[in-house]
Amino acid sequence: MSEAVRRRRRGRLSDLRNRWSEQPKGNLILDDAGKHSGLSSGEDDGRPGALKRFSAMWASLRRGKRDVPEADPSNLPGPADPDSTARQPRYASGQYFFEYLVVVSLKKTSDGSSYEPQITYQFPKRDGMARYQREEEEKTLKAITLFCFPEGINWAPLTEYHSETFSFVLTEIDGSRRNGYCRRLLPGGRGARPPEAFCIISSLACFGLFSKIFDEVEKRRQISMAMIYPFMQKLREATFPAPGHTVEIKSFIPESGTEIISLTRPLDSWLEHVDFGTLFSCLTDQEVLLVFAAAVLERRIVFIADDLGTLSQVIHAVAALLYPFTWQHTFISIVPEILIDVVMAPTPYLLGVQKHLLDLVTDQGDLLVVDLSEDKKKTFIVSIGDEDSILPPKLQAEILEALRNKQEAPTVEELNRVVSEAFLQFFVKTVGHYSSYVKHRHAGEQGQFEKRRFYKAIDSRTTRHFVKRFIQTQMFDLFIQEVEQQQPGPQQGVFHRKIVEHQERRKREKKH
Repeated sequence: MSEAVRRRRRGRLSDLRNRWSEQPKGNLILDDAGKHSGLSSGEDDGRPGALKRFSAMWASLRRGKRDVPEADPSNLPGPADPDSTARQPRYASGQYFFEYLVVVSLKKTSDGSSYEPQITYQFPKRDGMARYQREEEEKTLKAITLFCFPEGINWAPLTEYHSETFSFVLTEIDGSRRNGYCRRLLPGGRGARPPEAFCIISSLACFGLFSKIFDEVEKRRQISMAMIYPFMQKLREATFPAPGHTVEIKSFIPESGTEIISLTRPLDSWLEHVDFGTLFSCLTDQEVLLVFAAAVLERRIVFIADDLGTLSQVIHAVAALLYPFTWQHTFISIVPEILIDVVMAPTPYLLGVQKHLLDLVTDQGDLLVVDLSEDKKKTFIVSIGDEDSILPPKLQAEILEALRNKQEAPTVEELNRVVSEAFLQFFVKTVGHYSSYVKHRHAGEQGQFEKRRFYKAIDSRTTRHFVKRFIQTQMFDLFIQEVEQQQPGPQQGVFHRKIVEHQERRKREKKH
C-alpha cells in the first residue's frame, strides 16, 4: 500500500475518532488500552486516551474476578429492567434469560440503491423509561444493527441462505455487560429477499444455551411471528438455571400441542460460552499454540474468515485459553465494515474480520493475521516471526502432548475440559507460585507483590525469560492488583485448586 493511501486511511481514522459523538454508539465503551501500551487510558493529561476515542460500538470481554468461575448466578449482576426507571436488578435470587429480543431487517434506502439494517420487531416494548434512558437505549439498538449485519450495505436479494449463529459482547460504561446472540436466516416468503437477523440481548454468557433457544425461535418463525411472543414470554419468566441444572419451558404450537423445552446449563460454567471444537477445526495444535503465544504477550491479532459464526467462536475460544487471566484490551469478534479502520489502532487487540476486507488489514507488519478459511493458502498471512520462540520449549511440548487427549473427547464439554486443562497447567507451572510473593506487612493493609523475587525463584532459564515478559502485560498486572487487595487466606477457584494439586504432586515426586 502506498504512503498516500496510508495517509488517507490515517485521516479517515482521525476523522472517525472525532465523530464518535455523532455515531449511534449508545453508552458502549472499550476496555482501556492501559499503561503498558504507553498511552493514556483516561483524560488526566487533558487529552482523551487513544482507546477512549473508540468508545462506540465495540465488543469487549467481560471483566471480573478471575478465580470465581463457579460462582452462583444469583451473585452476578442482573440485566437492566426496561420497566423501571431505576434500572435495578430484577431478582435478588436469580436472573432473566434475556433482556430483549429484536429482529433486524434489511430495508431499502430512500433512493433504493442499497440496504440498511433496521429494527422491525422488539420484545418487550420499552415503556416506562425516563427520556434520557430511552434515548440511550435507542442509540444502543442502532449500534446493535451494525453487529447483526457487519457487511454493511452490500446486499442483494437471495433465494437461498444458510442460517448462521454468532455472538458479540458489549461492555457498558458502568462495567456491566450485555451479550448479543444473533441468528441470521431468510424470512418466509417467495422470490428473492434479503436475510433478517434475530438478536437476543442478555447479561448472561452461554452460547450453547442461546443457540438452542434460537432453534425454537426459528421453528416458530416458520409458522408465524406471532408464535414467537408466547415462547419468549415464558422464557423471560423463567429463572436462569445454576450450573448443571435444567429449566423447562412449556410452549404451545398449533398442530403439535404443548411442548416442553428443556434448557440445561453446563456444569463447567466458566466455559459455557466456549466451543474449542471450532478453533481446532480451523487450526492445527501447533498453530493454536502460536496464536496463544501472541495473545499471552498481548499483541495485535486479526482473525480472517467468511463465516461469522467461525469468527465469533474462535475469538472467544482464544480469549478463554488465557484463563485465569482476562484479555484487557480491544476485543471485537466481528468488525463491522464501516469501522474497519480500527485495525490501525496502535494498541493490542483481538479482532474478527470478514475475508473480503483482507486487503484493508494486511498493509501492516507488526501484527498476526490468522486465516481461518477452509480454502486458505497459508494460515499466517502476516506474522512477526518469533511466535514459536515465545513459550518455553519444554512447556510447549507438554501442551501439545496434553492436547492429544482431545481426540478421545466425546462431547463439547469434555473437549473444553481437556483443552482448558492443557493451557491452565501452563500457567500453573510458570506463575503458579505468585501467592508466596505477595507480602502483607501489616494486618488489614494491601499486599505488595515482590516481582523480582518472584521471577528469580524460577529455576529454568527459558521459563524465567518468558515470565519476565509476561509479568509486564496488563492482564497479569490487573490479576496481581486483585490479589494484592485480598487478605491472606485460602484461595478459591479452579486455578488455585490446580496449583495446590501441582504442589502436592511435586512434593510426592521429591520424596521418591
